[in-house]
Amino acid sequence: MRESTIARSYAEALYDLGERHGQVDAFAGALDTLAALLEAEPRLRRFLDTPKVEPAEKKRVLRVALQGRVPPLFLNFLMVVFDKRRQRLLPEIAQKYHAILDERLGRVHVQVTLAREPDERTEREIAADLTQVLGKTVIPHVRVDPRILGGIVVRYGDRVLDGSLRRRLVSLRRHLLHAGMPQSSR
Repeated sequence: MRESTIARSYAEALYDLGERHGQVDAFAGALDTLAALLEAEPRLRRFLDTPKVEPAEKKRVLRVALQGRVPPLFLNFLMVVFDKRRQRLLPEIAQKYHAILDERLGRVHVQVTLAREPDERTEREIAADLTQVLGKTVIPHVRVDPRILGGIVVRYGDRVLDGSLRRRLVSLRRHLLHAGMPQSSR
């Protein structure tokens, strides 16, 4: 829990820095660039994580790797992260930063489950309808699960809206079983 709180503090500091300098979106892109670089280069990740290498050397390598690819203020932020030996928190800092950005921009990520692959028009309609219902800009993440048979299941935060055909059939079955029971058995 403590590391999550620390990562949130770093993410908030980075967001505030970006807001002051009009670089909120640029910092989000820089975090994505850094994450992609660390994923594509596992050796770089190991190099940055090892305690055997001095922080000054890690910072030098990071500056060379990111120079011209990320804003200078973001690079300075990374240097502070390394000075404080918090580099292992970078993935969580990135996650928290994107959550803060979405929150401040009124966006919500929604898991949408459908029985079959939707076309682009259907995805746009789902996003528009959910945006209207939720009152926030919806970013749908669509997955396909043929087991729901039809309809839609929407998950956001800790809420689930189940409009699947499977749920309706189960509900109908329960209703019919309940309706067919003798009065004394109820």
